[in-house]
Amino acid sequence: MVSAGSKVGIVCCSNGMPTEAVAQMKKLEGYLSGLGLIPVFGEYIYRQDGVFSGTPRQRAESLMNFYKDKEIQAIFDISGGDLANEILPWLDFELIGESGKQFWGYSDLTTVINAIYAKTGRTSVLYQVKNLVSEKGSFRKRDFEKTLLSGKRDLFDISFEFLEQDHLQGILVGGNIRCLLKLAGTEYWPDMNEKVLLLESLGGDVPKMATYLSQLNQLHVFEQVRGILLGTFTEMEKNGLRPSVEELVRRYTGEKIPIVKTQEIGHGKDAKAALIGGKIDLSCG
Repeated sequence: MVSAGSKVGIVCCSNGMPTEAVAQMKKLEGYLSGLGLIPVFGEYIYRQDGVFSGTPRQRAESLMNFYKDKEIQAIFDISGGDLANEILPWLDFELIGESGKQFWGYSDLTTVINAIYAKTGRTSVLYQVKNLVSEKGSFRKRDFEKTLLSGKRDLFDISFEFLEQDHLQGILVGGNIRCLLKLAGTEYWPDMNEKVLLLESLGGDVPKMATYLSQLNQLHVFEQVRGILLGTFTEMEKNGLRPSVEELVRRYTGEKIPIVKTQEIGHGKDAKAALIGGKIDLSCG
């Protein structure tokens, strides 16, 4: 929970923002200011060298500066793309863990969010805050405000359906399937034992999803987790591709573990949030 009058940090750990995003950032700044918050933008937000807003070390230091600043109560990443895992070796996870501050980001920030959980046990929020100043996402403002400012769970409460079994409980890890797999074989890979695995994706056709799921299987993830929460798979669902992600997942899990589907977590601007590293408890009926 963040108190009114406090500062919040805005960072860009993945691909730099294009210059045409300035207007959107002004809208975001205005919205957060209207909540009584003081948004503080990091130094490396906009592209300077191709898609890079700064070197990996510079972007990491920009993030760490907000963790060091005692006046900053939460940190929002407004980026996405491919570059976020570059910063991981430059992060001070001991300081991150001690700070108690919550990091918010989505998509490629799956790497940072799961690394934070793996190294510190701290929760982070899988959510893109700039969606709130978009036409399709602005109706989530009330949920966001109740969650951020009042400590409610409105932004985390999702509609769902069970595809297998009727109860899913455990600590939630994961996020974007492509980006999560960047952590495989590294010290930043979260322990999957007895966890609930969240998977979602923006792009990717059937062959891509099949190979990602195959890699998870070869990592023995489906043998370790308590269950799976499937968010949206935008390209797959938009084009009605078959076999579906649900069918592909069942090829590895069958009826052995619970599988839940939601349309409210993913890359849609109207998406809700997921608390990575937090407990999730879903039941049918």
